[in-house]
Amino acid sequence: MHRKPAADLFSHLNPQQKKAVENVDGNLLILAGAGTGKTNVLTLRMVHLIQNCQVSPHAILGLTFTNKAAAEMRHRIGSFVQQSIAKNLTLCTFHSFCMQVLRNEIVQLGYTSGFSLYNEGDVLRLIRLIARDILEHESELPSLAPTVEAIVWAKNRGLNPEAISGTGSEWHDTFVRNVYRRLQDSMRAYNAVDFDHLLGLTVQLFENHPEVLEKYQEKYRYIMIDEYQDTNPVQYKLASLLSSKYQNLCVVGDDDQSIYGWRGAEVRNILEFDAGLVIKLEQNYRSTNTILKAANAVISLNDNRYQKALWSNRGEGVPIEVFHAPSEGEEAQGVVCRIAQLKKACNLKWKDIAILYRSNRLSRQFELALMKHTWFDGQEWVRGIPYQVFGGVEFFERREIKDFFAYLRVIVNPLDQEALLRIINQPRRGIGENTLDMLTKFNRKKEVPLWEVLNAVINRQLDKDLQGAVPEKALKGIQNFVQTIVEAQKLFGELPLSAAAKWLIEKINYQKAIHDEVKSCQMRTFKWENVQDFITSLSEYEEKVIRDLHKRPQLHEFITTFPLDKDWEPSSQGRKGMDDKVNLLTFHSAKGLEFPACFLVGMESHIMPHEKSIQENGIEEERRLMYVALTRAKERITISMSRTRKRMGKEIACQPSPFLFDIPKELIQSVRWDVI
Repeated sequence: MHRKPAADLFSHLNPQQKKAVENVDGNLLILAGAGTGKTNVLTLRMVHLIQNCQVSPHAILGLTFTNKAAAEMRHRIGSFVQQSIAKNLTLCTFHSFCMQVLRNEIVQLGYTSGFSLYNEGDVLRLIRLIARDILEHESELPSLAPTVEAIVWAKNRGLNPEAISGTGSEWHDTFVRNVYRRLQDSMRAYNAVDFDHLLGLTVQLFENHPEVLEKYQEKYRYIMIDEYQDTNPVQYKLASLLSSKYQNLCVVGDDDQSIYGWRGAEVRNILEFDAGLVIKLEQNYRSTNTILKAANAVISLNDNRYQKALWSNRGEGVPIEVFHAPSEGEEAQGVVCRIAQLKKACNLKWKDIAILYRSNRLSRQFELALMKHTWFDGQEWVRGIPYQVFGGVEFFERREIKDFFAYLRVIVNPLDQEALLRIINQPRRGIGENTLDMLTKFNRKKEVPLWEVLNAVINRQLDKDLQGAVPEKALKGIQNFVQTIVEAQKLFGELPLSAAAKWLIEKINYQKAIHDEVKSCQMRTFKWENVQDFITSLSEYEEKVIRDLHKRPQLHEFITTFPLDKDWEPSSQGRKGMDDKVNLLTFHSAKGLEFPACFLVGMESHIMPHEKSIQENGIEEERRLMYVALTRAKERITISMSRTRKRMGKEIACQPSPFLFDIPKELIQSVRWDVI
């Protein structure tokens, strides 16, 4: 493969980009506006460190928020240096990095290296069980949403249970503290951690074991963090600890694109970053100046931001179209008609066009309009425009995948009670809910792992009354389950992972289980193909580990690494965005993407800015979200709204979003909705 010489590093950089690449010592803040080439700068800075500064790739740590971003940077680096060198860079997400650290060091915190990784659903089920135990005399379990929200809030800030207060009342504060405390105890008992806790445990490890921290400080002397405006307090603390010895921390981000306050991100992390040097990237390579002037005008009204203004060499472009439809149905029809017109007039593909909205609930009308629209493809009239909605059920959230993955979790860690409860009667083994309820109450009361209780049932070592309460059919089911797990543990240690997984599928007769539970023939085929795709992923993982790491793949590494790779999709499923379809997605989901033509729909005062978000995170985050939506467009923006919209079953009058009045009038062209 052709490698670009070091002299080519700076050949296509503008002065500010070049300055950002060349400054490698000390804390550096790179303020990279939308579309200003931040990935290129971050990539070339790493190459510059390796090629021109003789820094070992092993000494560089790059932290991102998606595996896709990390893979893109590694691929670009590979065009300048040998692939073997690129592979030696640690480029990963915060969660993946913490997983690597904990896999090697978690014994210091009282866990074993075979710990399970719980997702949001696992934690929620555990919280429900804990709440039932605490409120055992209550006839009805209250809504746990505020409790879960308070616990997540505390985890994202690295707070312990005692720090929780102000959740609604003193009773609720006490309840949340008790749930949080017991949740931590249960997770430790089950040898499990969850996604939020990965980061907190790593910070705890570094703070309580300075010798471990120093090991990683010495290893990673140059640290770079992408999308720094999205960091939460725990990520901020982690970066501070790692960089505190050598003070070579480079953070890249845009305070104007900080839109995740609702999930713990704090914009002040970037606004208050202690930088020896601040470099602003303002030349945009994506959009026309009309689009950039509109975005600049909106965001300039925020007080808490670095002053900067995007500009482009791409020309002024066409005005922003705005139309006001009588109703939400007519708004959708008008948007779809305009989409069909633009495709033909501008020689676009369907996938070049995006419909963006503030709330997922707005997508329905546009889906209906797309399905009903009739258009001419050059040969015949066709009914329906192809489209795809981002944010559907992810592959890993499908039941059959979660079930089979739970088997793998229990094989590695039988103490993983959430996974065990999910699969003990899946496929059905005659272990009824009453039996499970009895055994789980016993295991929580005695604080004995459920796996040990099951073995005690098999060996008839329980109290006589309890043992006698287990029906014979359930006893046989428990014996079958335990035997299957024990056999699987042996085979996964001897066979290739994919071969052992195929054995397990046959052993539990999983295809028949799907057939028995699902009525639709088409859905049976779909679910079974998903299981086969999962086996394929195991094979691909094995090949990657053998090829890149030259070692034997281990199941415990697969189950703690695989769920973190959110960008992975089975090859037979295809890749998002590859099909020629109109894209429907929220403003939040659109961050990081770009399209030649964007339609910002439902732009009304009660929707954008969103009423609840204003209460929680303030108007400035909503204005940043508007800025993100505007800067997704490369050439054309159409903004639409409705004069009336159904809300809570009633039709209400709507006013235009106040953000529309922030855009200079000379940038806007009003369009009659009925002639679009």
